[in-house]
Amino acid sequence: MTVLLVVLAGAAGVLARYGLSAPLSGTPLLWATCALNVAGSFALGLLVGADRFSDDTRTVLGTGFLGGFTTFSTFSLQAFLEADDGHAGRAALYVLASVLLGIAAAAGGYALARA
Repeated sequence: MTVLLVVLAGAAGVLARYGLSAPLSGTPLLWATCALNVAGSFALGLLVGADRFSDDTRTVLGTGFLGGFTTFSTFSLQAFLEADDGHAGRAALYVLASVLLGIAAAAGGYALARA
């Protein structure tokens, strides 16, 4: 049952992101994407930080809805948790590697598609 709920919540997250960003293009879309990523990161932090949610609720809302809404929230929370656990160097390396390798991979995929 949890798997089905994750699928449905994921679809709802994707539709929410689409509904908020579809009317935009260019620079407004860039900043809307930033705002969506920040909002998703905040929501995932609340979800994980609050003790009142069951594991199933965290899975459905975190992996499902917020995973569909923005995977950036997972990246942000993982970086924070590493630093919070006393692994600031590993957190910094994770952020640096994720951003630089992600941009390089996007550029590589773009270049390959254009070739």
